[in-house]
Amino acid sequence: MTNTQTLKLPRIQSIDVLRGLVIIIMALDHVRDYFYPLADDPTNLETTTPILFFTRFITHYCAPIFVFLAGTSAYLYGQNRPKKELSKFLISRGIWLVFLEVTVMTVFWWFSLDFDFFNLQVLWAIGVSMIALGLLIRLPTKILLIIGLILVAGHNVLDGITMEGGEPLAILWYILHQPNFVQFESISVMFLYPILPWIGVIILGYVFGQLYSKGFDPSQRHKWLLRLGIGSITAFLLIRGINVYGDLDPWSLQRNGTYTFLSFLNVTKYPPSLDFILVTLGPAFLFLLGIEKVKNRFTDFLLTFGRVPFFFYVLHVFVIHLLALVVLVINGEDYSIMFMDSSVMAVGVPGYGYPLYVTYIVWIGVVLFFYPLCLRYMKYKAANRDKWWLSYL
Repeated sequence: MTNTQTLKLPRIQSIDVLRGLVIIIMALDHVRDYFYPLADDPTNLETTTPILFFTRFITHYCAPIFVFLAGTSAYLYGQNRPKKELSKFLISRGIWLVFLEVTVMTVFWWFSLDFDFFNLQVLWAIGVSMIALGLLIRLPTKILLIIGLILVAGHNVLDGITMEGGEPLAILWYILHQPNFVQFESISVMFLYPILPWIGVIILGYVFGQLYSKGFDPSQRHKWLLRLGIGSITAFLLIRGINVYGDLDPWSLQRNGTYTFLSFLNVTKYPPSLDFILVTLGPAFLFLLGIEKVKNRFTDFLLTFGRVPFFFYVLHVFVIHLLALVVLVINGEDYSIMFMDSSVMAVGVPGYGYPLYVTYIVWIGVVLFFYPLCLRYMKYKAANRDKWWLSYL
């Protein structure tokens, strides 16, 4: 019997396996940030290569699946709890995530205590989305479903509305829909994850949680997963193929078929377009279907990360950043570039970076390094369920 089997945690294994998979893939993107030349945009079809493009594309699955499953987990957490209690938990946890984004994660990303640059990323998106969900969960399920679908499918209608400057209305728009960089007197803020579509994703994840509720017929769940998976992928192919709506950047014919295919897949993440959400969540539904009855060493490996994703997320950024600094010291190079400001992450450091295969080697090493730590922490959480504060870590 494996370590994870002995824990007998009352959780949905397939959901934790999927969460573990995407958090590991997320680490690949972050290793690339610190070890590959940042100025080489993986999605720039003029300069990228297929392997570099797909190194970035595969990580597109992380944020939408993570936010979606946050909604699903909220539903499962609240099954036997009053809505008032669930709402309080979601709002408090959301505030906590936003706080960590602008404090701990700011230090870990930049290795700076100046706090003069804030990049509002995935923890910000999940946190604000949780707060919104906490305020909305008292609504009937059908209303929540309608709101979620409108936000996900309809937010691209707003793409033509753009603002500039640092006026309050413009900042509100950056928070809601338009990613932008704002320079205040002594503080810079990058609104990278506009929240409107992410709120829609977490709401749909919450509604989706009903498929895993107690007593729900597994055969019906399998049918729904198949419908949602095939339906989402089909919708992506149709909407993207028509090339009129669903993404800020239409695809176009390129120098050959391979790069035309890359253009077709080159969907917008900031904010996540309808096409982006369909092409990422569609395969996730099919993965949940295919993995539900699978139990082996590999699924146990993924399960370990999937049950302590926040622990892994916070610490892996620090370790990757520290490792990049150590490599510079060992090579006798200027390690001061790892104490970053906004200009470094925007355009990279001239002459800095390693071949792409180094990214993959470091990524595998980071994942293997964290496995025993995550396993130990998973066991600790399982043995101390009475400690309320663990639900925030």
